[in-house]
Amino acid sequence: MPRNKMVPVILCLMLIFGSLPAFDSAQADNGSVSITATSLNVRSGPGLSYPISGSVKKGEKYSIVQKEGDWIQISLGGSKKGWVAEWFTAKEAPATAASPAVSSNSNGSGSVTVNGLRVRKGPGTNHQVVGSFNSGQAVEILGFNGNWAEVRTNSIQGWVSKEYISVKESKATEAPAVSKTSGTVTATSLNVREKPSLNAAQVGQLNYGAAVTVHSQSNGWAEITYSGKNAWVSAQYLKISGKSTADNGKPSTPVDQFTGTVTASQLNVRDKNSLNGIVVGSVSKGQSFKILDEQNNWVKIEYQPGKTGWAAGWFFEKKKNGSAAPSQSVQNSSVSMLHNGTNIRKGPSTGTAVIFRANQGDSFEILSVEKDWYKIALPNGSSGFVAGWIVSVLGTAPQIERPGAEKHTKDKTIVIDPGHGGRDNGTTGVRGTLEKTLTLKTAQLLYDKLRAAGTNVILTRNNDNYISLASRVSSSHYHDADAFISIHYDSINDRSVRGMTTYYYNSKQKPLGEQIHSAVVSKTMLKDRGTRFGDYHVIRENKQTAVLVELGYLSNPTEEVLVNTPQYQEAVANGIFEGLARYFKNN
Repeated sequence: MPRNKMVPVILCLMLIFGSLPAFDSAQADNGSVSITATSLNVRSGPGLSYPISGSVKKGEKYSIVQKEGDWIQISLGGSKKGWVAEWFTAKEAPATAASPAVSSNSNGSGSVTVNGLRVRKGPGTNHQVVGSFNSGQAVEILGFNGNWAEVRTNSIQGWVSKEYISVKESKATEAPAVSKTSGTVTATSLNVREKPSLNAAQVGQLNYGAAVTVHSQSNGWAEITYSGKNAWVSAQYLKISGKSTADNGKPSTPVDQFTGTVTASQLNVRDKNSLNGIVVGSVSKGQSFKILDEQNNWVKIEYQPGKTGWAAGWFFEKKKNGSAAPSQSVQNSSVSMLHNGTNIRKGPSTGTAVIFRANQGDSFEILSVEKDWYKIALPNGSSGFVAGWIVSVLGTAPQIERPGAEKHTKDKTIVIDPGHGGRDNGTTGVRGTLEKTLTLKTAQLLYDKLRAAGTNVILTRNNDNYISLASRVSSSHYHDADAFISIHYDSINDRSVRGMTTYYYNSKQKPLGEQIHSAVVSKTMLKDRGTRFGDYHVIRENKQTAVLVELGYLSNPTEEVLVNTPQYQEAVANGIFEGLARYFKNN
């Protein structure tokens, strides 16, 4: 939050939002979970399709039996067990405060991704801080406990949040299946790399027609022998001879079997097969691509010549040898209605008949995705379609954006201002979140989304540097910004306060603030604290259209956990993006 609003931070508890998963995954070996929904159905199996066998209440605690996907099996007493949706639970810390025994064996190595990462004596914020790491520092990983990783260097050993550790798995952990096959290079010149990554060092090149022995394939890469050493090449530029047989005798996944055609109006391409991945580009409806790899319902494509990335597989119509593959269902996902009287239609179009109406908060299982619509299961046993941009998604399926929003932000100049930085931490959450770190995380996600839509985007800071308020405003003036957005998170000494507030200084700024505020509240389901006048330097002294957004209260422990989740960050970026599109469409 801005410095002239900083207040003491106090611990508090509150109701959690059912529309977004607010806690990290509960692991089967990490003790117990508490229920965060007011009333949560218990099912006989790990999915919405299984019968309801009972229910549990908010605040009740249960030990974990096992985990499967986004579902966890809990012990209900005696021999009775049941499955609940993971996103409506909160992981409980181990009962003992003592640090678990350390295995002498290393689980791999990694590097720190942020500056000032606190090192603690045990896996939890209740343990004493014994030191800190800076971004890029290499660590040895000894083990994991829930959301914590035990690490050590030559000078220190302790526990850190695993969210801020980039893990490099050991060879023993990776255990790639060894294939016995051969391949021929199909590219004019194929780069040979030290590791299976475009960022890895190049160790040589192979010419068209060169024969290689393929030892294994992983994520679109093929492991070969080059100059007597193991190296990697892009598998899409190899013609594999015969069937690739792994050590277990089973054929490995073939490469380039399918071609996929995009069915969404606009679809983000990311650097990894997860919503946590950075947006590196976008593709449009009707474009077709070779599917280079497929993992966890995500497909790897070459979205531009020489550039590959991952996109959600359920937005592709796949074809193999000229025949269409059946559309892919979205498992363990549901939609929640954002408005009363939401139309459920017979088909995936506003031109089809309304067959059902739902109210705010009603939840339905997703059966499949067709174009920009979700096919959902209705209470009477039939199915219907709801527009993807008027619902909130629970589970693995991504939130569909309103079609065409990107055309309104294309070629606009947007300055994004991550609040605080450097010696100015902003507020500190009750669980240790630094506002300056979180504002930068949000800003970078929004930056990637806008850039992929063709927007000219400028960040006032892209690292943990201190930038004066005057310099932030000067950046807006220098770039002649069409919009300036200052991103913050709030804090107050009232432990019951939660929600989002958006500030403007003059009437020129108010329409932008109202559009962004409305869109973000709709996407995140945060408590709406309104759009109001605010006397803050970065909007008061700004000649451009400028607003300041407070995206939740770090002084509230539950909201602090919520705003740190990848799902919330994705929803916020989508909301600001859509709010900008609405503003430019109307102005």
